[in-house]
Amino acid sequence: MRESSGDRHIDNVAAATDGEAEALERLVRGIQPELYRLAVRFFGDPRDAEDATQEALVQVVTRLDRFNGESAFSTWVYRVATNKFLSLARSQGERRALSLAEFDEELSRVPSTPAEATSAHVADRLLLEEVKIGCTLAMLLCLDRGHRMAYILGEIMELDHATGAAILDISAAAFRKRLQRSRTRITDLMRARCGLIDRRNACRCRLRVPVAVERGCVDPHDLVFASSKEQARQFPEVLREIRRLEEADRAGALYRSHPDTRSTVDLATFVHKLFDPGTSAATGSAPTR
Repeated sequence: MRESSGDRHIDNVAAATDGEAEALERLVRGIQPELYRLAVRFFGDPRDAEDATQEALVQVVTRLDRFNGESAFSTWVYRVATNKFLSLARSQGERRALSLAEFDEELSRVPSTPAEATSAHVADRLLLEEVKIGCTLAMLLCLDRGHRMAYILGEIMELDHATGAAILDISAAAFRKRLQRSRTRITDLMRARCGLIDRRNACRCRLRVPVAVERGCVDPHDLVFASSKEQARQFPEVLREIRRLEEADRAGALYRSHPDTRSTVDLATFVHKLFDPGTSAATGSAPTR
């Protein structure tokens, strides 16, 4: 549901508003992936993201008759979803989140254990991917919710300022300031500590894998973020391209290099059944993971 193609859903919007159940399911299935990816970036955990996406989808469906076409449908959907995300109680990841200063201190303590002396799991590229993605998403959680959402919309999703402002219901000038502050904070931290952004920095994903496993942040047998061995294999070449960018652009590119995360539950079918009075699933209970 990129902004440029958001209006491809318009026919389904009209039909769903008129009560066509199949159109409603097509619509929800079409917008679910992008809302889920937004939720993963915002909450930092796929499990929290599934719950939040479900609530956002329900909100979109119940308010569908309020869409008046004054903005692109995608802008309206993102506005409804971000309002829901911002109104939800803090997730477990948010409650565990460090401040930027604390995260900086954490990254400054580079593990001293040589890579060759660590667990055999360290050499697994999927484990490196898991630590890389988990670490960068945890870094986003250091930002307050308003700045985090602005960074995701403007820097990672690369929406223009007018669209980002419309989604957050603030002025374009306010969105620019919020985006610039969040961009500066993330960029400064990565520039100072992250070996991916600057190879002169001491922090390395391979050195942090044993720490992450020991602390229970990563389960080698149940990876949360890393799912594609091919994408993990290709990352060194992606990283070379990222390092060719201007320093200020590298952090955003690193986030955009994350693999697309897909929900493990069929939220579209659940929402369809929830609003179809002819089914027995209209009880409001969540889908089983």
